[in-house]
Amino acid sequence: MPVSGLRGFLDDFMQWLRQIPVSRKPFIAHHLASEFLDRKVIVDVYHTNKSKNQPIFFFLDGQDLRTMPIRAMQQQLSDEGYSSFTVVGIHANEARMWEYGTISRADYGDRGNRAPETAHFILEELIPFLQKRYFVSQAPSQNHVGGFSLGALVAFDMAWHYPQQFGTAGIFSGALWWRSRPFNKKLPDANRILHNQVAEASSLPPVRYWFQAGTKDEDGDRNQNGIIDAIDDTLQLMDLLRQQGQPESDLHYLEIPDGRHEPATWAVAMPDFFRWALRNGAEGF
Repeated sequence: MPVSGLRGFLDDFMQWLRQIPVSRKPFIAHHLASEFLDRKVIVDVYHTNKSKNQPIFFFLDGQDLRTMPIRAMQQQLSDEGYSSFTVVGIHANEARMWEYGTISRADYGDRGNRAPETAHFILEELIPFLQKRYFVSQAPSQNHVGGFSLGALVAFDMAWHYPQQFGTAGIFSGALWWRSRPFNKKLPDANRILHNQVAEASSLPPVRYWFQAGTKDEDGDRNQNGIIDAIDDTLQLMDLLRQQGQPESDLHYLEIPDGRHEPATWAVAMPDFFRWALRNGAEGF
């Protein structure tokens, strides 16, 4: 599909979703004072009030959800027979490069050195707050964590380290290049933290993984194999999971022709993630 064709599809898709009747206020914004992050965190909650024990979707870089018709998607899936679910957008701020990263270690530039504090905020402050205020499920199989770009890196890592809290991870255009040492032209694929984390694991956590990438996510091809890095990193990480014994039924990949590294593309992918997570989450482990 040419770029112009994709743009037209995106415009038509978003216009169609916006025609679905929803409440005038799509989300409730909370400003939570976090002791772990030592700041107030903006958290948007898209909640339907239609049922109790709703599955819940957490999104890192959740500020991008404000550009998407999330409530219209919730309504559309409800019309299709899916259970009501809650969506939570966790905003990043100027500290993003330090608060977002991998829990086990910072990258080679010490970026992501506050990733553990972000995890503690979500687990010990945000989740208890939501469970007290909203009718959301407390079952891990009904808790899903997703993210965009660097937020997607965090989503994978959160689910990996805390499978007792999250049953599914959604990786939208993930920054999976995150590495422990600077780029080396002689070893272009070396030192990627998540890839090594999976390859060196003695066992896999019981988590399902949904991945998305777009063919126009970027132009880089560091190993010169004809595949852009965003897709290459994603497919290689999925292969490592398979080699470690991840069931094929617990992996899903969506590649969007001419999809870019932007919320408009992620909005097109979002219903697929919701449907896949809700179908599989309902089955339990």
